[in-house]
Amino acid sequence: MQISGYLCVYKIMMRINPLRLHMKTKTKIFVENKRMTITEYLNKQEPERKKLLSAIHKIITQTNKNAKAEIGKMMGKEMIMYYVDGAFIYALSSVKEHMSLHNMVLYGYKPVHEKYSKLFKKAKFQKGCINFKNAEEVPLEIMEAFMTDCAKAAPKYLEIYKARMEKKK
Repeated sequence: MQISGYLCVYKIMMRINPLRLHMKTKTKIFVENKRMTITEYLNKQEPERKKLLSAIHKIITQTNKNAKAEIGKMMGKEMIMYYVDGAFIYALSSVKEHMSLHNMVLYGYKPVHEKYSKLFKKAKFQKGCINFKNAEEVPLEIMEAFMTDCAKAAPKYLEIYKARMEKKK
């Protein structure tokens, strides 16, 4: 079982009612904060979405072997987030109206954006994400080619990202 973080009950209790804690007990009590697994996230989806998101997840992990997936929050939504060398690179989400593939390579590498915005004709392209409602809007053959091109361009994105992080120091 993976432990992703701890919640300090002592501090919360002190904020709620400091008199309820025995003054002799200054020991911090930790409660496990269990993070959802990729499988659990996918199993929460409707059958059609589960099938499509699972297929895209598989494509991402096969085309970019360095991408490490975990469930995280971005823009207030839980999603599958992918990191390469500690840098966020992709995210796959499912919300009420649509599913999204957030992609930093798409955002930062114009040739990929131009090429695939023409190939994914029915999907809605943003600067750094693709919104889609069903498999018809993102054919898996094109998705595989897209993610292969993104994986090839990822080192360039990571180089730019790391340079920006160094400048901030």
